[in-house]
Amino acid sequence: QVQLEESGGGLVQAGGSLRLSCAASGRIFRVNSMRWYRQAPGKQRESVAHITDGGSTNYADSVKGRFTISRDNAKNTVYLQMNSLKPEDTAVYYCNADIRQSFSGATYSYWGQGTQVTVSS
Repeated sequence: QVQLEESGGGLVQAGGSLRLSCAASGRIFRVNSMRWYRQAPGKQRESVAHITDGGSTNYADSVKGRFTISRDNAKNTVYLQMNSLKPEDTAVYYCNADIRQSFSGATYSYWGQGTQVTVSS
């Protein structure tokens, strides 16, 4: 099986920074795209940032210029550096990855359990 484990959430004041990590473990042949989503109370889950296995990235307009997604392919880990945090960034942040478990196997989408980020004003 495959597991995604997030870490790095917490409480921070507006204007501060946090770095989230998400490590994939288990039976993994290849990790394709990796993404960060977030869900604020009473709102739908939204895409925050996406990085391909080749390193191409894109971001939600609300975080462009403040957040940076990166990955370490050797560690099957994706990061989200969040700077200039705002109270509206408060949410549970989820990691998502497209993973193939064998050479001939299909690719499936996996989710982490989420990590809480709270930004105080």
